[in-house]
Amino acid sequence: MTLQATVDLLDRLIAYPTVSTDSNLEMIVDLSGRLQSLGARTHIFGDETGTKATLFGTLGPDVAGGILLSGHSDVVPVTDQDWSSDPFKMRQADGLLYGRGTCDMKGFIAASVVMAERYAALPLKRPVHFAFTYDEETGCLGGQALVPELNRLGIKPDIAIIGEPTEMRVIEGHKGCCEYTTRFEGLEGHGSSPDLGVNAAEYAVRYVTRLMALREDLRARVPVGSRFEPPFTTINIGRIQGGHAHNVIVGKAEVDWEFRPVQTSDLRFVKDAMEAFVEQDLLPQMRAVYPQAYISTETLGEVVGLEPMTENAARDLVAGLLGANSAGVVPFGTEAGIFQQMGMDVIVCGPGSIAQAHKPDEFVSLDQLEVCLGMLERLGQKLV
Repeated sequence: MTLQATVDLLDRLIAYPTVSTDSNLEMIVDLSGRLQSLGARTHIFGDETGTKATLFGTLGPDVAGGILLSGHSDVVPVTDQDWSSDPFKMRQADGLLYGRGTCDMKGFIAASVVMAERYAALPLKRPVHFAFTYDEETGCLGGQALVPELNRLGIKPDIAIIGEPTEMRVIEGHKGCCEYTTRFEGLEGHGSSPDLGVNAAEYAVRYVTRLMALREDLRARVPVGSRFEPPFTTINIGRIQGGHAHNVIVGKAEVDWEFRPVQTSDLRFVKDAMEAFVEQDLLPQMRAVYPQAYISTETLGEVVGLEPMTENAARDLVAGLLGANSAGVVPFGTEAGIFQQMGMDVIVCGPGSIAQAHKPDEFVSLDQLEVCLGMLERLGQKLV
């Protein structure tokens, strides 16, 4: 009965085409109404455009602590993907449910909302919270915007379960992901007189060279016992662009780059090093020739990682509910670190495989949903 109700709700959620470039409001309003009908206290926090929102709801007593079930409502685009059927009409075949977002991560959302009916009938002594965010796929924007709202309301759950697809394995750690575009503007001129111009491409190359040198520093900062692969913070140069002719001093250049910190302190280490290099070395040399020269860095996203902790009540709780005797780490990012920085104990655990996420014919299995529902049902006993 609970499984069929979850399949029915998932079918409804898949029909909302909540691609990150589009609105998720219809889905959020639908889910809010469902939780409100169960007696939940709900808040809808919209973004500045008014087209997207995060839903936060609570069942149970209005007291501190409790357990948070969290998932993102947005999905990645289906453009240029070869699907066997309409990606926004869920299709069931051979025990699998196909559709965009089935595993990433509307399956977990559907299971959580269906299980909320069970929770609402229990004499809850601890609150259970629900957070369904926007724009996780484009920088965890909804999750980051939720933090000040929860602080304003004085809400801080003790434990958070992020239902990303892990095949229902308990995940206690993942790296962060920080993405930037750095732009250089110098002074164009003829290539025969390099001293009369400021070559933006040359300064971009020097910037990249400094980033590559930081790689070795980061290897030396690897945390003892790091279980990530590779175990240290990595830096990648994704794109270098500038110039349009052999004999022209380049006036503008751009560098796309990212790094994936294994620990929060590495985020500040890299940013401080690059900011100092720009302010103390590159800019003074550029402006000595051309005072209007500048270097600017646009932050596309800074998502903190989930750091494995020796003491983690979320890990212990969910491992017990699943009968698991270990917890792992993964290479992909989630919103988990955002909640960890708020002071919660956090794990990632949800139905489906990350191997299916973002691909055509994305699916989640009925077996995985059953395991998820079983875990959530047992969780209810920890709330009374």
